[in-house]
Amino acid sequence: MIDIINEYGVMLMVGQFPNGPLGGLALTIVLAVTSLLVSFPLAICIGLARTSKIKAICQVAAAYTYVVRAVPLVLLVFWAYFVVPLVTGYNISGFVTMVVALVLYEGAYLGEVIRAGIDSVNKGQTEAARALGMTYWQCMRKIILPQALFNMIPSILNQFVLITKNTSLAYLIGTQEVTFAAYQINNQLLTKPFQVYILLALCYFVLCFSLSRMAKWLEGYIGRKRSGVGRQSQNNIDTPVHLEASK
Repeated sequence: MIDIINEYGVMLMVGQFPNGPLGGLALTIVLAVTSLLVSFPLAICIGLARTSKIKAICQVAAAYTYVVRAVPLVLLVFWAYFVVPLVTGYNISGFVTMVVALVLYEGAYLGEVIRAGIDSVNKGQTEAARALGMTYWQCMRKIILPQALFNMIPSILNQFVLITKNTSLAYLIGTQEVTFAAYQINNQLLTKPFQVYILLALCYFVLCFSLSRMAKWLEGYIGRKRSGVGRQSQNNIDTPVHLEASK
C-alpha cells in the first residue's frame, strides 16, 4: 500500500494537476462545496415555501420534495446527463452535470432541514415582529432565518457529509474525482484492487469523519449558546422580583 501511495498518491489527491485538469480528492471537495453553495439558495426557497400560509405554494414545494426524495440520486445524474444538453442545446461537462444533479437532490433534503429550523423558532417572535409593523419578509430576513440557519448549522454540515459521499457517483459519467482516480489506478495495477479501494475508503473516511466531528462540536457550541441565552433571559426576569423584594 505504501508503494501505491508513493507512485499514485498525487493522482489520488489532485489528479493530473498542474499538468492537466484538477481531479482526485481535490475535485471531490470542489464538487461538494460547489453543490452545497448552489443548492443553498434553492433550499431556502423550498424551506420558506414549505412553511408558507399560501396553500398552492406549499403544495408545489411539498411535491418537489417528495418526488426528489423518492428518486435515487443515480437517476437524477443520468437525467441531468441526457436532459440538460437537450434543454440548453450545449454539451456540458461531467462536473456541471453532477452539480446540477446534486443541487436538485440536496435542494429537497436541505430544504427540509431549513423548514425544520424555521419551525423550531418560537412563534411568539413572529407575532412580536408583526406587532411592531414588520412585513413577512422583514420578519423572515431579520429575525427568523438568522436563528433558524444558526440552529441548523450541524444539520447542514451533516448534509455536506452526504454530498461528499454522493459525489462518488460522478465517476459514472467520467468526472475525474477521487473514485474515478482510484478506478484508473486499479486499471493500471490490475493485481491490487483491495489495497486501492482501501485507500479510497480511507480518503472518504478522513474527510467525512472530520466534517462529522466539526458538526458535533458545533452542535455542542450552539447548545451552550442557547443555555447562556436562556440563563440570561431568566436573570432578566428574576431581577425585578429581587428588587421588589429588597424594597
